[in-house]
Amino acid sequence: MVFPVVQEWVDRLHELARGRTIVFKIVSFGLVGITNTAIDLSVFSIGYYLLGMPIIAANMLSWIVAVSWSYLLNSSITFSIDSRHDLSVRRYFVFLLAQSAGFAANTATVVIASRYMPVLFGKMLAVAVSFMVNFSLSHFVIFRRSAVDI
Repeated sequence: MVFPVVQEWVDRLHELARGRTIVFKIVSFGLVGITNTAIDLSVFSIGYYLLGMPIIAANMLSWIVAVSWSYLLNSSITFSIDSRHDLSVRRYFVFLLAQSAGFAANTATVVIASRYMPVLFGKMLAVAVSFMVNFSLSHFVIFRRSAVDI
């Protein structure tokens, strides 16, 4: 699923990260999160500002697009040691379900924050809140190693 050049780079990073796996995962999750944030903010802005969608609808659309991208990259890179690069419909839906907690935190934050600051700043704050929720769920629930692998 991953291009050979990218896989070679990921394998080298895994080798460097041995013993510091959690640091690798946090940094990698953060880098994936940067692309997700760009996607999330872009789709949200298009929906809210250009198409005139309500905040919650624009947020839902941007979340669906960003979380799908996140699953692909996190399965292929961040948690590939644990997931063995396996992409599956079942794991995708478990990922969506778990990330729904991040979506709820994100939506609550953007709706509340937009009362006190410009909507886009509230959305950026919401991204930070959901990052913490999403990483925790990804690391401890979705991509955790099974007892057999440890």
